[in-house]
Amino acid sequence: MFDLSGKLALVTGSGQGIGAGIASHLASQGAHVLVNDIVPEKASKSADAIVAAGHQAEPLPFDVVDREAVVKALAGRPIDIAVNNAGNAGKHIMVPKPFREMDPADWAPAINVNLHGVMNTTHAVLPGMCERGFGRLITIASGAGVIGLSLGVAPYGAAKGAGISFMRHMAVENAPFGVTANSLALGLMEMEEVHDRSVTAKMAKQIPRKRLGTGDDVGPACVWLASDEATWVTGQTIHINGGQVTS
Repeated sequence: MFDLSGKLALVTGSGQGIGAGIASHLASQGAHVLVNDIVPEKASKSADAIVAAGHQAEPLPFDVVDREAVVKALAGRPIDIAVNNAGNAGKHIMVPKPFREMDPADWAPAINVNLHGVMNTTHAVLPGMCERGFGRLITIASGAGVIGLSLGVAPYGAAKGAGISFMRHMAVENAPFGVTANSLALGLMEMEEVHDRSVTAKMAKQIPRKRLGTGDDVGPACVWLASDEATWVTGQTIHINGGQVTS
């Protein structure tokens, strides 16, 4: 079950953290993984770790926000599985702040990577998926895109919500061509770069499972959605959050 042998997978933003975990799990099931990151060194380090473990991977650095770079990097690559994981604020640092205090210029980074980045990558890989009659689109979203939060991440939440909606449209449009499209709405996750760790540590205590999530919590879900066993699962938003309330 869950055999991904012979599949070519792209995981954006997989040079570290959650994305690296997803890439590792896909590779462990036989997929050849293209490890994307905006920082070439991170992409190479993550890919090298997968290869050292005896699996198939190669670095493919580009910025998902840069449409021309996306098209150039993916040209001629028959992507079977595309995991839209690049997020947060892309190459920028997302600083939580009440929306009323934000400068409009603060909105763009989160919206660009979490919505436009997803659309750029999807648009580049989708025609080939439809032509070959197989494709798996998986977008790593967030609970912030489903419910309102008082964390000062309104533009980020809006973009994640838009990404979820976009996947639902992709699911309906492309189901006849053998392409599925789903979202994973994550709860509070461990991150290597955070603005204030004391805040996340405090919030982790409120999670029923009493810990932050990791790439190893998300990777198996991506493996399932990418596999033949999930061929009838599409247009769904699956919550991975340690038991947090989502509605």
